[in-house]
Amino acid sequence: MPTVAALVARTLAAHADHVFGLMGNGNAYVLDALARDTTATFTAVRHEAGAVVAADAYHRASGRLAVATATYGAGFTNTLTPLAEAVQARTPMVLVVGDEPTSGRRPWDVDQIALAAGVGARTYTVGRTDAAATTAIAVEHALTGRRPTVLAIPYDVGAQEAGPGAQAPQPSLPAPLAPTDPATRAAISRLADALVAAERPLLLAGRGAWLAGAGAALGELAEATGAITASTALGRGVFPDDRYDVGVAGGFGAPGAMDLVREADVAVVLGASLNQFTMRFGGLFDAGTAVAQVDVAPTATHPRVGTYVRGDAALVAADLAREVRARGGAGSGWRERVDVGALRAQEAGEETAPDGRLDPRSAATVIGRLLPEDRVVVSDGGHFIGWANMYWPVASPDRMIMVGTAYQSIGLGFPSVAGAAAARPQATVVLTTGDGGGLMALADLETAVRVAGGRGLAVVWNDAAYGAEVNLYGLKGLAQEPMRIPEVSFAALASAVGAEGVVVRELGELERLREWVATPVAERRFLVLDLRVSGDVVAPYQREIIRVNS
Repeated sequence: MPTVAALVARTLAAHADHVFGLMGNGNAYVLDALARDTTATFTAVRHEAGAVVAADAYHRASGRLAVATATYGAGFTNTLTPLAEAVQARTPMVLVVGDEPTSGRRPWDVDQIALAAGVGARTYTVGRTDAAATTAIAVEHALTGRRPTVLAIPYDVGAQEAGPGAQAPQPSLPAPLAPTDPATRAAISRLADALVAAERPLLLAGRGAWLAGAGAALGELAEATGAITASTALGRGVFPDDRYDVGVAGGFGAPGAMDLVREADVAVVLGASLNQFTMRFGGLFDAGTAVAQVDVAPTATHPRVGTYVRGDAALVAADLAREVRARGGAGSGWRERVDVGALRAQEAGEETAPDGRLDPRSAATVIGRLLPEDRVVVSDGGHFIGWANMYWPVASPDRMIMVGTAYQSIGLGFPSVAGAAAARPQATVVLTTGDGGGLMALADLETAVRVAGGRGLAVVWNDAAYGAEVNLYGLKGLAQEPMRIPEVSFAALASAVGAEGVVVRELGELERLREWVATPVAERRFLVLDLRVSGDVVAPYQREIIRVNS
């Protein structure tokens, strides 16, 4: 008869093909069963936080269920920050952990159920007779609710023979939310009328539209209305035709493009929550713009929304396109009168800033030209986050991975590389990170190098500081000593774990990136570009934050 751990492993492997984790007393039997009894791939990380981060990035890059594992106690508490991020980002994940034995808590045990609940994750605890069924329920909860669940295995249960429990049921997944009720149909009709009458229509789509598979329907709606399009930072590339797309809306957007957005008379937002950064702290739309939102949330998610349509973004977009065409809508011709490509241009910057260090804008421009087209960009959090978002476009939303932004965390970059590389084995994975977050995530630099190999590179924006704090609080006059970091050689750290490290003080030294890209993957190592950039150049999105907080 199989053990409890074996049933957990087999049930998970029926729904997931990759597991990220760190072995300990509490999950040893599950990992043994994964290796012996399933075809799932296990990738070891060097810190429990990295297990959850890598699994999260894996889901965002592949769309498949994320699975991570850690031991009990200290292993579990190490997962809490990325677990909170996964909750905020609505990542379907199962985190398999050990837990206190059924005989009671030991001195090194904590109330893991309460801690998980504190960050918004529900816990399911397996028993000897219900291991498969409970595991299946945890999977279903993760997939239907689009959020992490914790699957706990008491320390004295995992190695026991499983009882004759019921077979694991198949997860029951909800159908897309169809806009069928009369009130919603009436709202769609009114919105179609507004789009037909609009002189300057705008469509703004977010990650929710991508998750709904709305790309084709959005393309039809844009064509039917003649709208200019834009996306959120996590939705870039969701529109199939970029000829009339102004790029990312909000603080990462180009100044000319954001001026054009303010000219819109009707804006329809699909699958985007309109957070403060997308909305430029209230300044994205003109006061006269009529804003409609399409989402699956119970109500509109921003007070600026005048019309709310609850429904699946793909279904509603397709309905709107049909309604507009039925009314004879042919578009206002606004987008044909605008040179959208020119408006997407960002500030070029100088080769060096006045302090003699690299201008991050010019470095980002050069790197953006040299990076391969098949890239997947993974981003840590910090001031530098603007440079990749502004200067390195990607082909689709699943190619810009920002684990940490939902929870405003830093230090999750290097393990994100491992998850994205496992999900996209043919792509080049590019990490953008700062020196503060890079040092915080250093345990999994080795993991990134081992998993991505010659398909991976990291760009470290090394300004010897926690730049966001310097910009926000240092400029207010607070003591800057706690905000400064002694300059660290990430190139040397990279060499220690088998990567190639290059210190970049001048733009000409980025020629090494051109050579690296031209080299066959099998012949190159993971590359770390240690950019010695100026902290005096403040990203536009950060200037908005400074303005709001001043």
